[in-house]
Amino acid sequence: MKTRISDVEVLYNSRYTESFKVELWHDGLKKHRLIRSPERGVTERKAKLQASQWDEEWIRFQGRENSRLGRESKKQDLEAGKRVAADLTGEARRELDQLRSVLSRTLTVNDAIDWETLKDHTVFPERKPQKPKLPIKPTGKVRPPEPKPDDAEFIPKYGLLDKLIPSRRSALHAMLSQKLAAARDEWSNTIQRIEKEDEAVLSAYQTLLVELDRNYQDELRGWEEKRAVFLEDQCGKNEAIEKRRAAYFSKETEAVIEYCDMVLSFSAYPDHFPKEFDLDYNPETKILVVDYSLPPPENIPRVNEVKFVRGELVEQYLSQSQFDKLYDDLLYQTTLRTIHELFEADVVDALLAIAFNGIVTSVDRATGKQVTACVLSIQVRREEFTAINLGSVDPKACFRALKGVGSSKLHSLAAVPPIMQIRRDDGRFVSAYEVANTLDESSNLAAMDWEDFEHLIREVFEKEFKTNGGEVKITQASRDGGVDALAFDPDPIRGGKIVIQAKRYTNTVNAGAVRDLYGTVLNEGANKGILVTTSDYGPDAYSFAKGKPLILLNGANLLHLLERHGHKARIDIQEARSIAMNQAR
Repeated sequence: MKTRISDVEVLYNSRYTESFKVELWHDGLKKHRLIRSPERGVTERKAKLQASQWDEEWIRFQGRENSRLGRESKKQDLEAGKRVAADLTGEARRELDQLRSVLSRTLTVNDAIDWETLKDHTVFPERKPQKPKLPIKPTGKVRPPEPKPDDAEFIPKYGLLDKLIPSRRSALHAMLSQKLAAARDEWSNTIQRIEKEDEAVLSAYQTLLVELDRNYQDELRGWEEKRAVFLEDQCGKNEAIEKRRAAYFSKETEAVIEYCDMVLSFSAYPDHFPKEFDLDYNPETKILVVDYSLPPPENIPRVNEVKFVRGELVEQYLSQSQFDKLYDDLLYQTTLRTIHELFEADVVDALLAIAFNGIVTSVDRATGKQVTACVLSIQVRREEFTAINLGSVDPKACFRALKGVGSSKLHSLAAVPPIMQIRRDDGRFVSAYEVANTLDESSNLAAMDWEDFEHLIREVFEKEFKTNGGEVKITQASRDGGVDALAFDPDPIRGGKIVIQAKRYTNTVNAGAVRDLYGTVLNEGANKGILVTTSDYGPDAYSFAKGKPLILLNGANLLHLLERHGHKARIDIQEARSIAMNQAR
């Protein structure tokens, strides 16, 4: 029995940024875990690692089961049963020790993100084709020797009569001369035949060499093309990570949120934790708000000891008071740990304070229904928190000293009002206004105000997506080549998050703008990117976009889109250039 892993699911929050989720189940171990990360690759690697750990644990469990079955067949083997019980007790207490040391385990870890580890440094996996081993060059058949008069068979051998009668000697010489001539003819024919055969063999050899070289060159070309695509994709991903790093060091709002998301995603907790959270950051106050999902009581292990009694394994549990104390302490530890990790990882001093809301989703024992409640809340400033020696504190006392709010019995799951709540709007988005209805056949899109052009693009694509319930939001005007608009298409097949960039250009768009779009798509974790321009694209732009989730729409495409939604306009590049020159004077 192996771990079951779901497909990667894309999640969107209120800021239209996405993360990736994978769920894992192991029916034999009765375990379930949800893994979420802003990086697809990180999510998949974590899922594979977790699956590997569970599969190994299942092998150990089966070993113990086999021991148990063997014991049941030989109930007199008391010592073997005790050994199994001792192993299970050790495992149970290690789980409890993990929960009791949630805070201390993070104090020896540097929680700052190592950007280089996020990059893809893998070598192109396919081996370079090797030159073929050439066959041995044929040497040709052996040529027979040329018949010569002094060969033994052509030298006359005189008998007694030949010596006495001259005419007999002449006849013998004539016969040998004819024999020599016939032998020479046969030899010449043989030589010609051999030479033709050798020539055919050599020609076939040369043809084989040409074919081997052609096949090698084809394989090499194919390998080089695949490698180039691999390296280009790898470079694009790494450039996107580098841009994210630069954005974080520039303290851009979304970059700070994403960085903190990665910090918490990479934090290693026991399997009982949901590892789900939502973040918000106010760049003016430098306060990060964290809504953190804490594990419900029913997910926390309670087994304290396993004994072997009368041929049976008997589990003994923590008392209710022991469990309640353990659970409350776990929630306090998790709160302090999360705040510590975020402050420690904040290498650019983007966080002046952190507001933490601990949220538990559990089953109400009275109604049997699932309920969600904020059970504790705290806001603390950096200098106040970093002055604490977390290695020596009592988590509950520390939480109270920091003016945290929560029931005295967290296990009761009594709800408390959060000290600060997440804003559900995206600070990048600005109010939209209508542009399309102001257009007519005299409107030159290439000469219109650039901000009006961006709103026009938003309006057009909003009409494109609204039939499926999609939404398009335009971002603050930065004119920096970044995101101009974000679309979210809920269609389960073609949909997802889409980056839209508008270029009101009068010159041909080169590959640089398309490359920037691709980097933004990767940076935003979007499914697709759309670049719209009033002009057209050069061959290098189309070449770069080939095979990537990018759509390039030129001026003609834009006019067609407008017309499809009942609007008329025109694009006159020369007129736009003339207007721009007059304005520049």
